[in-house]
Amino acid sequence: MLLIPLVSWVTPANVSEGGLLVPSVRYCEQRWSWWPRYVVADMGYLAAAHKKTCRERWRVAVITHLRADMKLVEPFEAEDRAACPQGQPLRWLGYDPRDDYHWFGVDESTNLCSICWEASGCPRQFPYPPANHETLLGLLPLNTITAQRLLRKVRPWIEPAQSYEKNQLGLNQMFFNSLRLTWCMSLLADSIVLLRAHALLHAPAQPQLLRELAMHQGELDFGF
Repeated sequence: MLLIPLVSWVTPANVSEGGLLVPSVRYCEQRWSWWPRYVVADMGYLAAAHKKTCRERWRVAVITHLRADMKLVEPFEAEDRAACPQGQPLRWLGYDPRDDYHWFGVDESTNLCSICWEASGCPRQFPYPPANHETLLGLLPLNTITAQRLLRKVRPWIEPAQSYEKNQLGLNQMFFNSLRLTWCMSLLADSIVLLRAHALLHAPAQPQLLRELAMHQGELDFGF
């Protein structure tokens, strides 16, 4: 795993980490005229207002797990499952920016519509605005394959990244009461991470000691 800091913030201990999301995206916009399309974060740090700002201003999907104290909203039965009021599983059809609606449709792999008493008048497609729930719906609903894959594959990187800075660099054993010292230490920490990434990118290839014993594809040259 290669970690390269794009934006680093140094704040007092009583400043919430969730408040750094919007300034980070704004900095990317001002510095590079670019910002990430998806942000995967720890669920406990980000308020719905910050997710809404990223969604409306930059069209950034902020993806987090559902906190235990959050209530479900239609059409979700769980963070990875959506269903109609009668229990028919639904899949995400897409987002319509003109009307600001997510559209969900019947999942044909499990069709309960044939035995539903409302089938004759059911449109089989249902719209939900992202503002109904910034975590479950947002810009990318949590039940989508993309959101679930990001949570499984990218979300586990957060703890190792924090562990590297806190444990391997020893920052968890320090208490800074000087602004100048804190500034110097933050620059050193970023420099170490950048140098580590540079070394990994330019590391010499490991020699393959058993290369001569490996099988090779033969060539048939008939002189044609």
